[in-house]
Amino acid sequence: MTEQRTVWLTQKPLITVVSVLVLTLCLGWFVQYFKIDASAETLLVKNNKLYIQSQIMNERFSPDEFILLAYEPKQNDVFSDKTFEDIQVLTQKLETLPRVKSVTNILNVPLLSQMSELDPKLKPEQWTWQSKQFSYEKMRQIFDHHPIFTDLLVNQKISATSIQIVFKQDAKLSEIESNIIKLDKKRLSNQFTDDDATEIEHLKAQADPIKQKLNKEREQEIEQIYAFADTVKDNANVYLGGSYVLGHQLINIIRADLKLFGSAIGLAICIMLFILFRSWRWVIIPIACCAISVIMTMGLFGIFDLRTTVISSNFIALQLILTLAICVHLIVQYRQLANDDAQATQAELVSATLREKIKPCFYAGITTSVGFGSLIFSGIQPVVSFGWMMIIAMFVSIALSLIFLPALLCLFPRSQKAAPNKLSQQFIQGISAITLNHSAKVIGLFVVVTVIAILGLFRLSVENSFLNYFAEDTQAHQELTFIDQQFGGSTPFDIIIDIPPDMQKTDLALSAKSIQQLQVAQTILKQYPASGNTTSVVNFTELAMKLNQGRPLTEYELTAIYRLVDDNLRETLLGSYFSLENQQLRLSSRVKDSTEGFNRKEYLENLRADLKTNGITEDQYQFTNLFVLYQDILQRLFNSQILTLGIVYIALLLVMWVLFKRLSVAIVALVPNVICTLVILAVMGYANIPLDLMTITIAAIAMGIAVDDTIHFVHHYLHGDSTPNEAVKQAYFSVGYAMLFTTVIICVGFALLAFSDFVPSMLFGLLTALAMIVALVTDLTLLPALLTRFITPAVAKKS
Repeated sequence: MTEQRTVWLTQKPLITVVSVLVLTLCLGWFVQYFKIDASAETLLVKNNKLYIQSQIMNERFSPDEFILLAYEPKQNDVFSDKTFEDIQVLTQKLETLPRVKSVTNILNVPLLSQMSELDPKLKPEQWTWQSKQFSYEKMRQIFDHHPIFTDLLVNQKISATSIQIVFKQDAKLSEIESNIIKLDKKRLSNQFTDDDATEIEHLKAQADPIKQKLNKEREQEIEQIYAFADTVKDNANVYLGGSYVLGHQLINIIRADLKLFGSAIGLAICIMLFILFRSWRWVIIPIACCAISVIMTMGLFGIFDLRTTVISSNFIALQLILTLAICVHLIVQYRQLANDDAQATQAELVSATLREKIKPCFYAGITTSVGFGSLIFSGIQPVVSFGWMMIIAMFVSIALSLIFLPALLCLFPRSQKAAPNKLSQQFIQGISAITLNHSAKVIGLFVVVTVIAILGLFRLSVENSFLNYFAEDTQAHQELTFIDQQFGGSTPFDIIIDIPPDMQKTDLALSAKSIQQLQVAQTILKQYPASGNTTSVVNFTELAMKLNQGRPLTEYELTAIYRLVDDNLRETLLGSYFSLENQQLRLSSRVKDSTEGFNRKEYLENLRADLKTNGITEDQYQFTNLFVLYQDILQRLFNSQILTLGIVYIALLLVMWVLFKRLSVAIVALVPNVICTLVILAVMGYANIPLDLMTITIAAIAMGIAVDDTIHFVHHYLHGDSTPNEAVKQAYFSVGYAMLFTTVIICVGFALLAFSDFVPSMLFGLLTALAMIVALVTDLTLLPALLTRFITPAVAKKS
């Protein structure tokens, strides 16, 4: 900002303030278009091979969108009058929902095992409890270890039952998504063109309003289902499960946290600002900047359709940190100038503050943006979007703090001389004395800390359990746990097996060898404790064997039944598990997320090894569905962190080299930032906090926080005109206060997130507070020790 613009800003402050407020109102109008999207799809890598294969298989085998409503009687038996009455009442209510295609329960499901013989002309509706009125004891015998319905309609202990609510597909959306899949499929054979990419964007634009409408309908449906469930809560515990239920719960808890903790953090920040500065103006001005920056940013997100996902849900909290840090540095600088020059006018003080701080604030913002920009190189869309969101937020924070704050400050009368806070003064005096008198020991201590931190990195693990996203006493955690443990898992995982040519016969639908191979794969999968409900054609052959007086069907008998039964019945029974046209078999399962000590990476590796040992090679099958996709994105995130951290360290080094004009200064300035990042990741390793879809971004956040303080301290030190020790003292008693105040304010505010029911928010708050503390300690101890030993202010100034 030139001298002329600075003068204009201080002489015409009202014009600037009004202009910013008008712009805020304009951007604020677009906040209504700001969206929270917590669906499972927002956490996936859209264009990679696994995702495309999963989409192809989902279309091929057409697994329905469904919600599972689990009913656990409090006093009655599952097979009792009261339970049956409640199930019938719930079913009738659920069938009134417009989008519901079918409602399946133990009363209306076809109990084909009770047929005396196999009949290709059977009518399934004639073999339900509603038609046959089997006794309760007979029903218990039928469902006890049923090859299909156990873990789906009843749990293993038969202490709970469930209702499966299947929803209709939107025909238009299905058509659009089918066309997208056809185009995406070309990527697998490297035939994808720019025209295909353009067509996909066009199709997505058509699909988006349909999806938005559908998501609103889903939210309303889930709320209605909960209302229906409340009508039987006196008789039973009712739990809902399904990917869209999880998304609904995530959105609700994110919204609640934004309101509750956003307000609480804002209030805590106000209180801390008043305690530290003891003046209402220093509360009003920074809070106004923070509020306006958030409104502007949300408006820009609405304009550019950047949607908040689980990964980016804390962007408001992060922007508060970014804006507040710049504001506090400006305020502290202004107060120091006011104390030093009692004759200066308000406009002169504001102009002098900008001259002193505009360069370090601007470069601190640039380097912080570099930290968040590292996320763009992850190649993972939700993380890339988060990176762009934070770069936009950083731009808004810099512009607003350097334009609006000075203009608003000019409307206030000149600040009177203020005595420094005694506690902060004592802290700065103490830490400066220790560092300057024992710089060698400080450096040696941090060498030890760095070694310990590096060792902690080897303890980091990569896991993602949605179950652990919620506190144990929340409804979301209880529902997920119950469904996961009692009804065969919560995360879908499929194995698609290609029938080898030597097992294919033109006169058979399925050969005996292909069934045997599928049995082997299913037996292997079921041996793992984490494998829940597992269903395939094998389950239907087991049912057919029961109907055939315990004698297995020959491959010719099986083919005869397959071809004789009604097309709709065939599709209902086998369409989701066998594709005659593509000669593929689907082994459908759900993984138990709550399995103790579950290592997802080892699970997949061991499964592949066991399949190979039993003659099923990797070219004969493929793993698909959400479990594999989540594991893939986690592994990509972990691998990308190593790459992106390296890139960002180099980028930071270059930016600081440009800023400070000496490579040695840039290297010294970079060291505390590297150590801060290492310490945060090491704490996660030692505390057994896994890197997941939420915590994986903490390294970039820690770096963004640390580099801000570093630049301000080094910049002030380099402008010292005396000995290194004197220059460091000057930096301590100017920039040091701003660094301390920022850390205290933000740590107190973000510590409140420890009370959140959303575990990622809790970890985010605590780890962010820890990052602030570590950044403060490294920048007030190690950085000054390195500067006094290796960098001379006079030399730096001359260069």
